[in-house]
Amino acid sequence: MRNYLNINAINKNDVLHLIQRALALKSGEQPKTKSITAVNLFFENSTRTHSSFQMAENQLNWKQIQIDPQTSSMTKGESLVDTLKTLKAIGVDVAVIRHSQNSWYENVLRSEGHAIPQLVNAGDGSGQHPSQSLLDLVTIYQEFGQFEGLKVRIIGDLAHSRVARSNAEILNKLGATVTFSGPKDWQPVDFDSFGEHVDLDVGWSEQDVVMFLRVQHERITHTENQNFSAKKYHEVYGLTESRYENLKENSIIMHPAPVNRDVEIADDLVEAPKSRIFDQMTNGVYARMAILEYVTE
Repeated sequence: MRNYLNINAINKNDVLHLIQRALALKSGEQPKTKSITAVNLFFENSTRTHSSFQMAENQLNWKQIQIDPQTSSMTKGESLVDTLKTLKAIGVDVAVIRHSQNSWYENVLRSEGHAIPQLVNAGDGSGQHPSQSLLDLVTIYQEFGQFEGLKVRIIGDLAHSRVARSNAEILNKLGATVTFSGPKDWQPVDFDSFGEHVDLDVGWSEQDVVMFLRVQHERITHTENQNFSAKKYHEVYGLTESRYENLKENSIIMHPAPVNRDVEIADDLVEAPKSRIFDQMTNGVYARMAILEYVTE
């Protein structure tokens, strides 16, 4: 039994095993059945990640208990640690958690006393999104059969994206060449160790994977929101028709979603032939099945 909190803390062989396991499940291999009870605690709104974990749990024939954090004892001041100890005490084996606090799990792991469920990080603030990262790796590997030598461009609101941070680091470890584009003010300093920040159109036709990120209006400043122009952003940093046509024939377009149509990606291109956005969502169920199996081995 183990946790799944940061994909970059997992050794390369285990990451590759998770990718291959997800694809095997997608191809029809039977999941490992166990008598497991799970709870999904989402302190931030979510459609894809929340429902995908629920579907993954259903596919594994796990039992689920339903708790809304907004109506739980946490609203009375109970800590996350005590909530988890309570859930373990009543028989919960795995807790899938999304929280607005970066690295929420560090304080939980330092707790002593009664046991807690196995933990799966479904996203922590602007820190990590390890299940999204795995499904992205599954999508890329399904397309190219490797990572070594691939050119990947990650574009957009890098500063507030847990997806960008998780993906940039793991893709480097797996041998891809990562570059970044988007507003320079949204480029975290520590991203320099993962790749170069370049103008979007520099080396554009050489990219194998172009990954767009949502502009996170709920995290940027009030002034940035006031000055934001969707039309201008799309022209400078978005996937326009001309940029689409200048991609290589076998390039793929990715986005963790939700997509702001006509901002990050032109409306007509969200489901264009090179887009893998909805394939990512499908792969998310199998990636999360592999993760849930992994934490209960």
